[in-house]
Amino acid sequence: MTGDERTVVVEREFSHPPEKLWRALTLPHLIEEWLMKNNFRPVQGHHFNLQGEWGGVLDCEVLIVEQNKRLSYTWNFPHENQEFNLESVVTFTLTPTDTGTRLRMEQRGFRPHQKQAYQGAKFGWRNFFSALEGVLERS
Repeated sequence: MTGDERTVVVEREFSHPPEKLWRALTLPHLIEEWLMKNNFRPVQGHHFNLQGEWGGVLDCEVLIVEQNKRLSYTWNFPHENQEFNLESVVTFTLTPTDTGTRLRMEQRGFRPHQKQAYQGAKFGWRNFFSALEGVLERS
């Protein structure tokens, strides 16, 4: 990744402890409820896929697992047209607060010409976080 890349950051406070958010970020059946179908395992080096409702498949690899604190993985969307390939890294940071947990999601790696993907991620992550809130309330 280069110095001219763009990053999407979404932060939100949830009224749940870090352990509960961690479960929603790492258990496949819960991830599917708020994000996408997957074969995720919270093991560094594990390769997994996220399958979007639109039919696209993301190729991912777990980079960092710090239980209840930080989770990071690649978020790669291969495309036959190299210009549309997205090679990014998503990092979740959980910070305990007096009333729950602040969750920070950072997705870095958008190239300057990937304006549509960048804007889509900004919109998409806000929706994912809203869905995550629903999962936390139910689980």
